[in-house]
Amino acid sequence: MSEPRYKLHWVTVLVESLKTLKEAILPLVVVFISGSRNNDTGNWFFDNWSLIVGTVLVAYLLMSGFIKWRRFTYWFEEGELRIESGLFVRKKRYIPFERIQSLNYTEGIFHRPFGLVNVQVETAASSGGQAEAELTAVTREDADLIKKRIAAGKKRMAETEEALEVSMEGAGSIEGTNGKRVFSLNPKELILLATTSGGIGVIFSGVAIFLSQFGEFLPLDKVSSELAGLIKFGVFIIVILVLIGLFVAWLLSVAMTFFSYYGFTVHVSEDELMITRGLLEKKRTTIPLSRIQSVSFVENPLRQVFGYGRVLVHSAGAAGDGSKIQLFPLVKKKELYEPLQAIFPDLDLREPVEKIPKRGRKFYYRIDFIWMIPLVTLAGWFFYPYGLLSLLIVPFGIGLGMWQHRSAAYRVSGSQVTIRSRGISLETSYTMRKRIQSVHLRQTIFQHRKRVATIHLNVKSGMGVHNVRLRHMDVEEAEAMLDWYEPSRESEMNENKILLEGERS
Repeated sequence: MSEPRYKLHWVTVLVESLKTLKEAILPLVVVFISGSRNNDTGNWFFDNWSLIVGTVLVAYLLMSGFIKWRRFTYWFEEGELRIESGLFVRKKRYIPFERIQSLNYTEGIFHRPFGLVNVQVETAASSGGQAEAELTAVTREDADLIKKRIAAGKKRMAETEEALEVSMEGAGSIEGTNGKRVFSLNPKELILLATTSGGIGVIFSGVAIFLSQFGEFLPLDKVSSELAGLIKFGVFIIVILVLIGLFVAWLLSVAMTFFSYYGFTVHVSEDELMITRGLLEKKRTTIPLSRIQSVSFVENPLRQVFGYGRVLVHSAGAAGDGSKIQLFPLVKKKELYEPLQAIFPDLDLREPVEKIPKRGRKFYYRIDFIWMIPLVTLAGWFFYPYGLLSLLIVPFGIGLGMWQHRSAAYRVSGSQVTIRSRGISLETSYTMRKRIQSVHLRQTIFQHRKRVATIHLNVKSGMGVHNVRLRHMDVEEAEAMLDWYEPSRESEMNENKILLEGERS
């Protein structure tokens, strides 16, 4: 019997059309604004060309959503998920079950009323935050069917349709996630996360992009003249307006973070993690435990004062939320170890105790001090006497370097290395030896004189590499870590462990 072919829900028309309109919003605005600046020529076509062209473009973009819905089909055949789409150019995509790493689910505001989900299929070839394939709108039952068929294919089970239906009787839906819940954000933590997030930078970036695209269409001359009039009333009013603008941008960033992380929960099963979050758009990200390469606990200075931080995991071949995924976006440090141990029972979460030698301290601020000298000199010369305030950068840079030196530490325990370092935020990385792609030691002639070196550990992160480094440590200890990484050392330790267990028995 031939496998049945499945179609997407009709909501796909609405979702895809709005997505296409969103991506084309800048060209459409340019078309409509450009036409509105023309004078009255007496010719109806030339006077309304922007309206005609804009309407045709909008109609075409809306029609593209309908075409995708009508011409998109998917089915299962010979251990593959097969997808066919396109009107004039027919596209076929075959994805073997064993190549599929995870399925990520998203429930937007148009999905929920109809009990639908967006399914993103992730493989090792996924890159740039894009999934290998996307099913825009399918029912939860169909999403469960896809998950079961892929799981059956990975286990190389020759199931008939009847056996598949039986296996699905106990399947959990998108709402009722399988696995044990190990972490969730309570309302207090959610508010603290929203108020201390860096989302305000996204707001300012969006404003900057808008001004760069449409600055010529805005009445900037009029605005500048009004600002000049305001300056006459005093600097105090300008400061108040700037503060109000910053406050509004901060409120917008708080709202964005609140909606994005509302209902954040983490479930763990035997072989995968499931992260669910979102209020207006509910997302579910699935991360195979076998793909996680490194775990990091990051504490920025503001959250560190209150004893909070966030946990990141680096995953190989991740697409949906990227290779660096927030496992716990905000967690109290003293409450961190229990949920992490539930997910990674073999992880050694003890604090690193091996410090960096004092002779390596000046290397943390020497380079920064050198490049600050011409900056301070130029500022003091051209903006004298106020430019002399730039001298304050020097003690700040030296103090930051000394802080970084004091924070740096490491621990090697069995087949795991723990490295703690600081840029501005303090980051503690937990990495298993088998997850490390390569290790290399770097030593300059200046470091050679002081017998210090920098060690680099490279682990897979998405399609790239995440570099975990410890700067200016004792060169002998760095070489010992290099020897620890050698594959022969791991096999030797395993042999000694087997011999020891044999003696005990």
